[in-house]
Amino acid sequence: MKIVMKKKELIRAAKFVLFSISAGLIEMGSFALLTAVTDWSYWPRYLIALTLSVLWNFTLNRKFTFKSAANVPVAMLKVAAYYAVFTPLSTWAGNYLADTLGWNDFLVTALNMLVNFITEFLYQRFFVFGSSLDTNETAAAEAEK
Repeated sequence: MKIVMKKKELIRAAKFVLFSISAGLIEMGSFALLTAVTDWSYWPRYLIALTLSVLWNFTLNRKFTFKSAANVPVAMLKVAAYYAVFTPLSTWAGNYLADTLGWNDFLVTALNMLVNFITEFLYQRFFVFGSSLDTNETAAAEAEK
């Protein structure tokens, strides 16, 4: 039983990594596009790119990684609470590093993405979906096999 749980959690973490990579591509792609077509400062480009990646990542991870049947609005509110803290801190830090200290915008965004990846996995795994893991129709179908 313990080995099955470890394997299940490793698979869950691997899925989170893959979906986070796809969300990262969306974030970096939209950030690069906004950088190329606007003369906006760091923070609006970052906020728009972050929002697009969060919506993508939440949708995929809820259904496929955490296999949660939890109430979507409640889960989204929990994720919004995370981003109510993460977004201002990462926006302020990113803007400071990029616009004040002159760090490369893409390096700053990558660092923000790394911090986001680690903290968001833990937050979603244990708080947002912790009590509703493996409760959706996909998990039920897998359990029947």
